[in-house]
Amino acid sequence: MNVLLIGSGGREHALAWALRKSPLLDKFYCAPGNAGIAEVAECVALSAADHASILDFCRTEDIEFVVIGPEAPLVEGLADALRAVEISVFGPGKAAAQLEGSKAFTKELCAAHNIPTAAFAQFNDREAALAYVREKGAPLVVKADGLATGKGVFMAETLGQAEEGVNACFDGLFGQAGANIVIEEWLRGEEASFFVLCDGVNALPLASSQDHKRAYDGDTGPNTGGMGAYSPAPVMTPEITRRTMDEIILPTITAMLERGMPFQGVLYAGLMITAEGPKLIEYNVRFGDPECQVLIPRLKTDLLAALLATSEKNLDEITLEWCDEPALSVVMASKGYPGKYENNTEIKGLDTASAQEGITIFQAATKRDGDRVLATGGRVLNVTALGATIAEAQSRAYLALKAIDWPDGFFRSDIGWKAIDRG
Repeated sequence: MNVLLIGSGGREHALAWALRKSPLLDKFYCAPGNAGIAEVAECVALSAADHASILDFCRTEDIEFVVIGPEAPLVEGLADALRAVEISVFGPGKAAAQLEGSKAFTKELCAAHNIPTAAFAQFNDREAALAYVREKGAPLVVKADGLATGKGVFMAETLGQAEEGVNACFDGLFGQAGANIVIEEWLRGEEASFFVLCDGVNALPLASSQDHKRAYDGDTGPNTGGMGAYSPAPVMTPEITRRTMDEIILPTITAMLERGMPFQGVLYAGLMITAEGPKLIEYNVRFGDPECQVLIPRLKTDLLAALLATSEKNLDEITLEWCDEPALSVVMASKGYPGKYENNTEIKGLDTASAQEGITIFQAATKRDGDRVLATGGRVLNVTALGATIAEAQSRAYLALKAIDWPDGFFRSDIGWKAIDRG
């Protein structure tokens, strides 16, 4: 079949790398793609925001299946536009995508269906929000309600930081996404990411992972879109996994179906494993980035077949097989990220690094300039390794990083430390 993948990041490179292997695949396109994706798919210069052009391309090239990678086109209704012209698509419609598009929507759903999550309040008025944080005191978590590319969260350990977060949102740092905000209690525990495929009725668990959100070693510095990940996450024991499905995922799928907005796609639950059990931090309605880059290399089942089953509402007919080896991925980012950074800096040594044992490099923000590979964004590379243990995968990833010559990049040196400390 002819397939179009939407997106241009490391997540999409990982998806493209796996989709390319499917015997079901004929022609394979990606819009807009990047330098790494161009090695496994034909990249086309289409914007994910230009729904009309995407529909025209699908008609012209007889596209039978579209896989939507990023959250923005899902929240904007691209999946609905494709389904309206009878093109199969992997990804939820606009109504169901509110699970990520509006944190307030998700928190209200949790409250209505007794889904364990942090206590919260929402505000569209600055003074009311400031009065609330002063009443509650720190620590608190301040979140922009809408999409903010993973940066609209303030982990406020002091009252001053909470006030700064509130003011940043209402001062327009995140545009319209910060016009409404959610303020939550600070949950204590260990974070984990849990993924399930959903066909509207059935939910099929994927592997777990753990992300590293802070920019610098020791989980310090500003929040980012993610500086590395590993899979599986040891904190997701069989019992915690069972409770996550029974107390969080399945009630959500049922609630969405009852509301007339069945969820079809991949549902990503950001969890805090507390002393009381798993609690929902947030939902995303797409594969995580960089979590996808450690999930996909471990999946032995044909990815395209699994995504098609999700779209065709027959997930109950398939099973997934996983590699026993854990995976670990380290993000190389442009110096200055998540703040200001320089674009179009040259990266060398990718071929040497990729040739090392157990290594796959997924490119996130790159372009080709002749024989050169240039960085074009904040998070640029995902150096991913498989190993017999997480410690071995970590060792392989950092050995490969030594072969990459990019003076304008930086990375954390402690990805996977929590799992390794567990022994």
